Amino acid sequence: MNVPPPAYRTTSAMAVVSLVFGIAAWCMLPVVGAIVAIVCGHLARGEIRRAQGQQEGDGLAIAGLVLGYVQLAFGMVVLLFAIAAVLLGLSIGFGSSLFH
Repeated sequence: MNVPPPAYRTTSAMAVVSLVFGIAAWCMLPVVGAIVAIVCGHLARGEIRRAQGQQEGDGLAIAGLVLGYVQLAFGMVVLLFAIAAVLLGLSIGFGSSLFH
């Protein structure tokens, strides 16, 4: 009786990189980490789909994507609030009686 050898599945390295940089985006590399997490996450998902069941790590890639996208969205909100604060601060003016 011929039994096929067990199928060995490997974890996508790009998926691991995506997750690591997604976490790093929240700890030390806000913009760069988020961009790397997003790019690697998309590349990993494509690589996993093309591997036809020989690779795993789709969950890791999705986690990296979510962390990266949420970090970018959070950074945009903070940037908009900072711009609004500067513009409102300038519109109140430094020449007002508040600062004299």
